[in-house]
Amino acid sequence: MTTLLQGLTTVLGRVMIATIFLMSAVGNKIPNFDSIASYMASEGVPQPQVMLAGAIGFLIAGSLSIILGYKARIGAALLFVFLVLATYYFHDFWKLRGQDQQLQMIQFMKNLSMMGAMLFIMANGSGPMSLDKKSGAPKPKPAK
Repeated sequence: MTTLLQGLTTVLGRVMIATIFLMSAVGNKIPNFDSIASYMASEGVPQPQVMLAGAIGFLIAGSLSIILGYKARIGAALLFVFLVLATYYFHDFWKLRGQDQQLQMIQFMKNLSMMGAMLFIMANGSGPMSLDKKSGAPKPKPAK
């Protein structure tokens, strides 16, 4: 694959991975803050308004970091933490039975795959055509 094509596909991949998180924050959580905080309380999330504000911050910072390729490892770590907590509190299929269990298991597995994407970014960085590459950010040392 040529360097230009690799760079373009990496940018497109970063945008595709991160869009769901950015849209979740700006299209759902911010405009519906009170109702989402109430739902979080009903699911047993401690201090739901504080946790929701933190989630919104993690979602926006993490997704923009990955999209721009600026400190993408940190952005992926923020989204990883968000996913772990969201998956535990809202996709607890092990507490359910029947159709509800099956639906939540699908959501659990979707989040698990996104956690894998975050681990991949944390391990490999943002790739070519990123702000990190333009700024001359240090490259990870190869394993021996």
